Amino acid sequence: MKVTDHIDKAKNSLFSFEILPPLRGHDIKDIFYTLDPLMEFNPPFIDVTYHREEFVYVEKENGLLQRRTISRRPGTVGICAAIMNKYGIDAVPHLICGGFNRQMTENALIDLNFLGIDNVLVLRGDPLKSEKSFFAQKDGHQYAVKLVEQVQNLNNGKYLDNTFEQKDSPLFDFCIGIAGYPEKHFEAPNMESDLFFLKKKVEAGANYIVTQMFFDNKKYFSFVKKCRSEGISVPIIPGIKPITSKKQLNSLPSRFYLNIPHELVKEIEKAKDKKMVSHIGIEWAIQQSKELKDSGVEVIHYYTMDKPENIYNIVQAVY
Repeated sequence: MKVTDHIDKAKNSLFSFEILPPLRGHDIKDIFYTLDPLMEFNPPFIDVTYHREEFVYVEKENGLLQRRTISRRPGTVGICAAIMNKYGIDAVPHLICGGFNRQMTENALIDLNFLGIDNVLVLRGDPLKSEKSFFAQKDGHQYAVKLVEQVQNLNNGKYLDNTFEQKDSPLFDFCIGIAGYPEKHFEAPNMESDLFFLKKKVEAGANYIVTQMFFDNKKYFSFVKKCRSEGISVPIIPGIKPITSKKQLNSLPSRFYLNIPHELVKEIEKAKDKKMVSHIGIEWAIQQSKELKDSGVEVIHYYTMDKPENIYNIVQAVY
C-alpha cells in the first residue's frame, strides 16, 4: 500500500520509523532485533536507508596504495523484501542519486516493482567523504528533482529506451517521498530558495515530504506554514530523533546543520552519565511527539539509528 493511502485511511496519527542496513559482515538478525520490539505498535510502513559506496585505500605488498570501492551497509532492497515477507508491513527503500546512473536507477525501480514495493523515498544523497561537494555519476542525476522525474516517467510508462514501451504494458505506480528541511538545506542560500526547489520536486511528482530531524517544534510548524503558503499541499511528515549522548550536541549540528534548543543542551550537559542523557533525550522526544500528535500531524517518523529501545519508549508513551 502507498504511504499516502495509509495516511488517507488513518483515523489517528500514525507512526513510522527508519532503519539502517547492518554493517557488512552482519546479517538480517540485526534488523529483526531492531524491528521485533516495535512491531507491537503496528507501524504501517518502515523506511530502509541506502548508503552509497565509498573509496578506501589498501596498502599493497610493494608499499603502494590501491584504491578500492566498498559499500559498508549494503542490502537495502533485500532488507525491504525481508521486512515485507516477515512482518507483512510496507517497506520504503531510499533511492539516491549518488553512485547511480539513469540506467542503474531504472533497473533498481524495475526490481522494486517486481517485489511489490509501492513506495520510494527519493534523495540526492551525500557526497563521497573524499569529495568537498556532490558529483553525479556519469549519466546520473545531479539533483533529486531529476530523480523524481525519472520515477514519475516510469509511472507514466516512459522508459529510458522507448523501444520497451507498449500501449498495453502495465504502468509503475510508485508513491514518491522526498526530504524537507525545517531549518533549510545547508546548501541552499536561504529558505525561500529551498522552498522553491522543494516545490519543483512536488510538481515533478512527489507525493509526500519527510523532514530532517529537528528538536524545536516551532521550526516544523513554521516550515509547514511556509510550504502551504507556497502552494505545497502534500503531507509533510515530521522526523524525530532522541539525543542519546553528549557528543551529539556537537555532531548533530555539524553533520545535519540543525539547531538544538538551549534548554535541552543545558539539561544534557548537567547529566552525570550516558543513561541520564538518554533519559533526557527520550523525554524531550516524547514531549515533541505529543505536541505534534495533538496538532493533528498525519504521521510522526522516527530515526532509530540502531537504537530501537529508545524509539520503543517514546512510542509507548505517545501511542
